[in-house]
Amino acid sequence: MIASQYEITLPADYDMGIIRDRVANLGHLLDDRKGLALKAYLVREHDPVNQYAPFYLWHDTGAMAQFLVGGGGFQNIVRDFGRPVVRQWTGLAAVAGKARDTTPTTASRQLTPPDDVEAAIKDLNTLRHNKNVHTAALALDPHHWELVRFVLWRDAPEEDGTHYKVHHLSTPELDRLPNGQDW
Repeated sequence: MIASQYEITLPADYDMGIIRDRVANLGHLLDDRKGLALKAYLVREHDPVNQYAPFYLWHDTGAMAQFLVGGGGFQNIVRDFGRPVVRQWTGLAAVAGKARDTTPTTASRQLTPPDDVEAAIKDLNTLRHNKNVHTAALALDPHHWELVRFVLWRDAPEEDGTHYKVHHLSTPELDRLPNGQDW
């Protein structure tokens, strides 16, 4: 599993309706993308910035590469917003929560040092029993030595971190994610 995210920060006076319309009109294009477990179309509005920040969980690195540089869709982001930095993390664990059969409305992302990876995985595993959790993942950036903990929530997030609204969720191969530790 590989997690990735790019963040497009927009001006304070940017009409975020443009982003909401973009997601409403184009979000379905990845609903059947091979190699993609999920893409959460995430938006922050005046919180404290305007931002479009999709988050991906891939189970196939070739599919991710094709998306980024092989004409698989990312060229539209580059055309419309310039080439954003795409952060990537090596997957460590993922779990399905009790709300997996619902549509998540919010997401949270926490970035922390990897001081105790085993404890972080154990803590992530507790989310499988949470009635508000759709999917949770933990991944590692070994370049900057940080963990990312990403959680999709049915309702309001129940933990600190950066919070987003989910405007669409593509889950073409969600069942291919690991169920627990991935190594």
